[in-house]
Amino acid sequence: MDNKYCIVSTICNKKEVARKIVDTLLEKKLAASCHTSNINSKYWWNGKIEEETEILIDIRTKKELFKEIEKEILKIHDYDTAEITLINIDDGNEKFFKWIDEVTK
Repeated sequence: MDNKYCIVSTICNKKEVARKIVDTLLEKKLAASCHTSNINSKYWWNGKIEEETEILIDIRTKKELFKEIEKEILKIHDYDTAEITLINIDDGNEKFFKWIDEVTK
């Protein structure tokens, strides 16, 4: 496998923002699927430790689409510093990868 596929992750704290990110990426065929989960986050921000419930979005896609995905997320996201990360998929089900190719641009 040539490391062509990845999971892009971002986190937000509003359902409306998460829904808009997911819908935009799917409609523009930048994502094959998006998984959302409620998570508890604790982090440093402005010199102190913060804690809140956030929404994790994991996006199954192709690495070549990352910059477009990042651009779309940044248009929608309301955080000052949005976490947008790419995790390589080293191996997996070939039928799954074929499906990603079929449903993304």
